[in-house]
Amino acid sequence: MTNLSTLEKYKKIHMIGIGGVSMSGLAEHLAHYGFQITGTDAYENANTKHLKELGLNIQIGHHEEMIENADLIVYSAAVKEDDIERKKAKDLQKEQMERSEFLGLITKCYEECICISGTHGKTTTTSMIATCFLEAKLDPTIEVGAYLKTINGNNRTGNSKYFILEACEFVDSFLKFFPKTEIILNIDNDHLDYFKNIENIKKSFRKFIDKLDENGVLVANYDDENTKEVTKNITCKLITYAINNSADFEAKNITLDKYGYPSFDCYKKGSFFYKFTLNVRGNHNILNALACIATCDYYQIKPEIIENGLKNFTGANRRFEKIGEYQSIPVFDDYAHHPTEIITTLNTSKDLPHNETWAIFEPHTYSRTEEHLNEFADVLAKFDHIILSKIYAARETNQSGISSQDILNLIKEKNPNSIYLDSYEEIIDYLKKNVKENDIIITIGAGTINQVGYQLIQK
Repeated sequence: MTNLSTLEKYKKIHMIGIGGVSMSGLAEHLAHYGFQITGTDAYENANTKHLKELGLNIQIGHHEEMIENADLIVYSAAVKEDDIERKKAKDLQKEQMERSEFLGLITKCYEECICISGTHGKTTTTSMIATCFLEAKLDPTIEVGAYLKTINGNNRTGNSKYFILEACEFVDSFLKFFPKTEIILNIDNDHLDYFKNIENIKKSFRKFIDKLDENGVLVANYDDENTKEVTKNITCKLITYAINNSADFEAKNITLDKYGYPSFDCYKKGSFFYKFTLNVRGNHNILNALACIATCDYYQIKPEIIENGLKNFTGANRRFEKIGEYQSIPVFDDYAHHPTEIITTLNTSKDLPHNETWAIFEPHTYSRTEEHLNEFADVLAKFDHIILSKIYAARETNQSGISSQDILNLIKEKNPNSIYLDSYEEIIDYLKKNVKENDIIITIGAGTINQVGYQLIQK
């Protein structure tokens, strides 16, 4: 049983930005252990509604009065110092803590904290490992960055020594955690508004690795060159996996069924280990599954239990998720918001029987759009039809004047079947007039572009 007694001085905790995926999961976890949780957010969403249903005092907008009785103020990284509630907390000399720092204190309370990191694939791999641990009846606590059907939410409070946690590198958040086991899926150019370049990203991941002592375990993707580089000369135990390179765990004899779902033979240290079948598509998910298999094997979960867990996993929310059909035309949604992730989306779509693809892309943040402008254009141009929506700002303001039109101008040089439409309604109307039988529709982006798909299939 987990002991959170070290946090008892914070009996009343107020959370600013409580509607975020991680913040809402953390709130629910703390409420389970008897902490008095209040929270505010700028907008109402499914997470805030869920917390209200649990009986928590959640308010939309700024509510300075909620600060007065709190022992601690926890805020998300997007909430800046000039936030009204944070300024009130400062005036009242209340202790404040950024979400990742507070979550780090919680990770200290678990004997086996398993942190899944990487530029791409964290949510899916965290979900796979969580599903397998549940299948093995190990009763883990889980924090994942999306809705997971297996736990009917984005978090689960277990009653064991295991804490399975998605660990994001943005603003070095994962350096606040205290893992026993780390998984590094890949290291790519992202969050350059913070890191500036790939070398700084690699340095951050190396610092993450160095948090492990000689009793710690690192599970690393040896098909990813940046990951291989940062794992040199480490002192902890290293377990590797790959498809195209020699590693401790390898996938061989990969086959696809008629729906594009893969099966493969897994080899451990050169010997046949077990045959696995997945209910998610794409080579990237074979790599994610290998990370899961290697981790579960280290924790002595039997291969047949891992196989059952992976079979039961049908994908995390918004990860090439089929959300329905429009007049027999399948509609998918994918959270991809980086060029590498969109390449994966494109390759996954190729495994499906279809005539033409319709990619509806909503760029996520101005800085990422500007940093990867040419790469976005290159990969999007490979879909048969492309519809661009306006940029989803998230935490940013537009400092440079960048717009989706800049991507469109580059795409049109390679693929004339591309268009920018300003509103979701316009996109829906355009799709209804132009898609044809046996086409597939994919909404792509980390913002709210999935609403296009949901509204389309409802009409």
